Amino acid sequence: MSSFSPGLILMLGALAVPLLRGHVRSLYMLWLPIAGLLYTISLEPGVYGQIEFLGYTLELVRVDSLSKIFGYIFFGAAALGVLFGLKEQDTVPQTAALIYAGGAISAVFAGDLISLFVFWELTAISSVFLIWARRTERSYRAGMRYLIIQVGSGVILLAGLIIHAADTGSIAFGYLGLSSPGTALILVAFGIKCAFPLLHNWLQDAYPEATVGGTVWLSAFTTKLAVYALARGYPGTEMLIWIGVTMTAFPIFFAVIENDLRRVLAYSLNNQLGFMVTGIGIGTEMALNGTVAHAFSHILYKALLFMSMGAVLYRTGTIKGSELGGLYKSMPWTAGFCIVGAASISAFPLFSGFISKSMILTAAASEGYFFTWLVLLFASAGVFHHSGIKIPFFAFFAHDSGIRCKEAPWNMLAAMAIAAFMCIAIGVYPGPLYAILPFPVDFAPYTTAHVITQLQLLLFSALAFTWLQRTGLYPPELRSVNLDFDIVYRKGLPAFARGFVRIFGPIDREARRAALGAFGRVVHQIYRHHGPAGALARTANAGNMVFWMIVMLAGYLVIYFI
Repeated sequence: MSSFSPGLILMLGALAVPLLRGHVRSLYMLWLPIAGLLYTISLEPGVYGQIEFLGYTLELVRVDSLSKIFGYIFFGAAALGVLFGLKEQDTVPQTAALIYAGGAISAVFAGDLISLFVFWELTAISSVFLIWARRTERSYRAGMRYLIIQVGSGVILLAGLIIHAADTGSIAFGYLGLSSPGTALILVAFGIKCAFPLLHNWLQDAYPEATVGGTVWLSAFTTKLAVYALARGYPGTEMLIWIGVTMTAFPIFFAVIENDLRRVLAYSLNNQLGFMVTGIGIGTEMALNGTVAHAFSHILYKALLFMSMGAVLYRTGTIKGSELGGLYKSMPWTAGFCIVGAASISAFPLFSGFISKSMILTAAASEGYFFTWLVLLFASAGVFHHSGIKIPFFAFFAHDSGIRCKEAPWNMLAAMAIAAFMCIAIGVYPGPLYAILPFPVDFAPYTTAHVITQLQLLLFSALAFTWLQRTGLYPPELRSVNLDFDIVYRKGLPAFARGFVRIFGPIDREARRAALGAFGRVVHQIYRHHGPAGALARTANAGNMVFWMIVMLAGYLVIYFI
């Protein structure tokens, strides 16, 4: 059994979901991640499931402390996602979600780059159905862009894999480093999936357009799989420190002015990924432990925040901050769970974010990265602004929008309650989490210095928000569209294509006319002296036309979907 990848339990089990109905389907879907988690717990460290492929040895199951802890939290996130979407009637997103989660888990346990690539692409293809399942024009277009970028990440990964294998003769997925063009390409592929700066817009574009439950699934797996891959392949790569620092800072400014609250959470997700990437770049045992602990905590509290906003969208039909407010009267439990998630992402003491984020901050300070430490402190204050305060304030409090609706369904409340309990339990008693981290933990989060520093930071941030709000300087919630770097390929690329066609189109037509004329004269001469020249003479013009039609169609499809 140890040669059987844990992710296959979800992937193979998903195939039966469309055949089941009612409570049987619900119980079956809940059982799958629980069975997978129990199987993962039973696995002993080692390498299993080795098979030969094209002269290479594939390792389908590589079990160590790093893969197991990601396996634990991925199965936990899958269970929460199933419970939250239990009343979903459409089996397509349910099946896709299980295959998506199973692909991510199988990638975590893959011990070679070929297996990683296969499951990497499987997560891209299956996850797009969670976006398309919303069945709107915006979700369709966002899903196409998401698919192009995610599959593109896989293509780059494959190119890097081939170059790396040719250089070294190895496909082992261990420490890679920036040692060759192949490993540099692999880092780019990981960076796209991790939403590095300038490569990040697929996240803010696609996640808010997914279904109510689909965003919960998406927030847990895609980017955290990339974090795992970076931690496995590039620990101690100093360039990642500066990439991570940038990731923590720039989303703050977009999140503060964003009106779509699920898009605010998407920007804050990018911010939190920056802490993890910074920890990987520092590369010490404490930094890597902090990165893994923060990924574990983040999956829980980010899922909780997306679930609370998903419940609001489910009951009210809108997620715009300008249209919400006063919902604590109608959805008090959802409001309470949202506040727990907000406290966790803001790293309040006694909540999960505090016991993980403080490890990364301590690692940065102890290794002499003073500027990095300062930026991380600034980013911590910023995330309290846009996720700790803005999300619950504008959704449930602020002005009274007059919306009166039912509380979230019981299954959504149950999923939020479990996530909220875990956020508090890990914050109060981090010992069990610390015990399963990749390296021995010698860190006490609840020292006087840590607690007082964090409380001062949060108090300053809360006072700043209050002052800005009362003076009218805080950006109001307005119906608007914020421009980010994606304007380059969503608007700039089509404009460039149109300009290119306008300038070079006439030149191309004249060149083709001249070439075809010359070709026709040659064929005519052959025909006069030797008779019919076979298929070439009869089909030259038609074949040329078909070729250019294919080229234009391919170009049109790329521009249309982008």
